[in-house]
Amino acid sequence: MTLQLDYSLALTERTPGCGLDLPSLRELAPRVDEAVTALSERDDLGFFRLPTERDVLAEINAFVDEQAHIKEILVLGIGGSSLGGQTILNAVAPQDARPVHFLDNSDPTRLARILKTLDPATTLAIVMSKSGGTIETAAQFLIVHEWLGARASTNLVAVTDPDNGILRAFAKSAQLRTFPIPSDVGGRFSVLTAVGLLPARLAGVDAEAMLRGATEMAERCRRPLFENPAALFAAIHYLHDRDHGRRIHVLMPYSDPLRALANWFVQLWAESLGKRTSRTGEVIESGPTPLPAVGATDQHAQVQLFMEGPRDKLVTFVATEAPAHDLVIPKTTVPGYEYLSGHSLFEILDAEQRGTAVALSRDGRPSLLLKLPTLGAFELGELFFLFEAATAISGELYDIDAFNQPGVEAGKNLAYGLLGRDGYQHVGDDVRQEEASGSRHIC
Repeated sequence: MTLQLDYSLALTERTPGCGLDLPSLRELAPRVDEAVTALSERDDLGFFRLPTERDVLAEINAFVDEQAHIKEILVLGIGGSSLGGQTILNAVAPQDARPVHFLDNSDPTRLARILKTLDPATTLAIVMSKSGGTIETAAQFLIVHEWLGARASTNLVAVTDPDNGILRAFAKSAQLRTFPIPSDVGGRFSVLTAVGLLPARLAGVDAEAMLRGATEMAERCRRPLFENPAALFAAIHYLHDRDHGRRIHVLMPYSDPLRALANWFVQLWAESLGKRTSRTGEVIESGPTPLPAVGATDQHAQVQLFMEGPRDKLVTFVATEAPAHDLVIPKTTVPGYEYLSGHSLFEILDAEQRGTAVALSRDGRPSLLLKLPTLGAFELGELFFLFEAATAISGELYDIDAFNQPGVEAGKNLAYGLLGRDGYQHVGDDVRQEEASGSRHIC
């Protein structure tokens, strides 16, 4: 059994009042199939070919074999340079994995605390930045480089663009070990590059299985709409947004190991689909809002809003047929608890997911279900590629460029100016002038 997408509860046949029906999907099918074909034929979308590439993984495996002396790992990166690795390790790292610390913010508190507990001689630091210019990562890198001292030449690794950028130039001059982020792979699509594979292998994850899962999903994602889970995911979300006002897209795994997956999805969906203009330059201010949740935790928080709040949400549940581990509840005679005797914690989680989906459906609130046979590296690879392909297809449906991020760059450039980076000083002066001249109301 492989990953399955059940979209029954996203259609009026099972969720009366939700608005979307099969004829609407069939009407959109030619456009979706055209988008799938166009994306498959492009030669500038490197994430499409990553599942079948093994050269970098072979280099990583050889490198990992040399790191027996390393006890802990620091990963310096933010956004796409961190969220994918976090998702992999949270989901499928073995229990005896070496600790991997993802430092994905420039707040000094956590980095200062961690550096006090680590030994530079047995710590491997990995700095991840495609451009090398990411402020937060660059700042952390300079601090950790000094902390490592003489160990930096052996205990510091760079994952960056293969040819260009500040970090690539430094790594070359300092003769650091490096691994590439292909120039045609954007940061949020980079989980199947060394960005995700290197931390995964250092933690003992079967990265080869993850790539096999992604490879199988990539084949499915080239098929026509009703045989293509990524295309169906994209089309259903697009239609619920465009035609039925469901502009909030919730990803809710019923799995603690997949908590980080929801955060990874949020960056992928938001940064790719939130765009001011269409490809023709028309101002459209497009973009559904992704929202992370986790079951059953959020049944005691956000589900109240999903059930009785605005009808502006489409929920995607992620669940497994069987857990990696389970615990059976002992027989009890405690009054009121007898019904739990002999059930397992996974049975409870499964019942809560199914119950929540049906409760939403009865009130005309749609949902999807991504069902995995179990959660392993193979299945995680399937999920990664499905969401990446669905994002690319969605970009075609919204008629926007899903692979740039001008809104992010605008904020970065202002920060560069405030920090005095060469070429950006005038930008910083403009910000300071605005702050000084603008009226302020402070309580």
